[in-house]
Amino acid sequence: PPYESLSSLLSEISMSPETDHVEPNLADGISMWCSREDLLHPSQQYLAKLTLHDSPAADLGLVASTASTILPESGADNGDEEKEDFLDDPSVAVLDPCVTLDVKRITEYPHPHPQLQGMTKKLVRYKRESDGVELTAKLYLPPGYDKERDGPLPCLLWAYPKEFKSREAASQVRGSPHTFAEVGGTSPLVFACDGYAVLDGPGFPIVGEADEEPNDTYVEQLVDSAKAAIDHVAGKLGVVDRNRVAVGGHSYGAFMTANLLCHSDLFCCGIARSGAYNRTLTPFGFQSEERTLWEATDTYMSMSPFLHVKKMTKPILLIHGEDDTNSGTHTMQSERMYAALKGAGVPCRMVILPHEKHGYRGLESVLHTVAETEAWLERYCKNGGGSSSSSD
Repeated sequence: PPYESLSSLLSEISMSPETDHVEPNLADGISMWCSREDLLHPSQQYLAKLTLHDSPAADLGLVASTASTILPESGADNGDEEKEDFLDDPSVAVLDPCVTLDVKRITEYPHPHPQLQGMTKKLVRYKRESDGVELTAKLYLPPGYDKERDGPLPCLLWAYPKEFKSREAASQVRGSPHTFAEVGGTSPLVFACDGYAVLDGPGFPIVGEADEEPNDTYVEQLVDSAKAAIDHVAGKLGVVDRNRVAVGGHSYGAFMTANLLCHSDLFCCGIARSGAYNRTLTPFGFQSEERTLWEATDTYMSMSPFLHVKKMTKPILLIHGEDDTNSGTHTMQSERMYAALKGAGVPCRMVILPHEKHGYRGLESVLHTVAETEAWLERYCKNGGGSSSSSD
């Protein structure tokens, strides 16, 4: 569909005395916060004034905030060259693209992450060579980075695969270069402060059209997507050192990380958090896979990095909550994967966070996760390039 999210209006229902019909009781001239996204333009959020009779709704202006875009329609498709006007400003402002480009600020929020002020953000677009699917990713560069002076950077690629039934759906533009960069406790963006380029949320679509099942070619599509992303930021843009690219993810992203380290040599190391690695332990389906282990045995086996650990040579950090209650990612998944990796001689480390479930909430757990990840990247990505062979 052309719009992935639609605005909604809650209203009381009343009986109209003129028509004797039930009609919504709406206030003429009410302002609504709307959101739209289509195949050609990034997500936009804007204010619109509702009129009830023959006049259509009038846009009051595009809105820039922590979760929205400030971008006139005429400038929405500039690819890598889009300007990051509001990356450093968490306040909400209104822009009327039809009248003036002047911004009217309606809030005054202090920057919650002053260490990240000056960070560069771009929405990069590229194609997957194998099937031409168009992909997007958010590229963050450290504050003060100068390509000519600093050269190519070590990079952390953080992703989460998603299944699609058509190439068109997989190619939709997602994200915007004009949104404020919010950073959570375990967000990969914190590593931009440490001199890394961060490729956040690059497209990893797993496509199966018509009667094809997406996961039957899961590994091949995964590797093709990773190669396309690295070729773009390292080759075309020249801001990333392709020999120092780490891969990471949470949950299904951790599963992706282990598979990429097993089936490609694109990465120097990996960080896998709260993942599942043996699909025989989820025999009745996972993610969007509805077939059982007995109906799609070959697919389950080929997708299980646990069964391919002897192909892995680069270091991997496993992190898991001790009390993970997610049905597909019991803590045992990381424990068994760690034992298999050690047995195969793969450089690895496992961290179990006490009292944590699928996501990490405790201050100690969040800080420990960041510290472990920073040390791992420092050792195997920024300085080591995945050359060590020890396990912890």
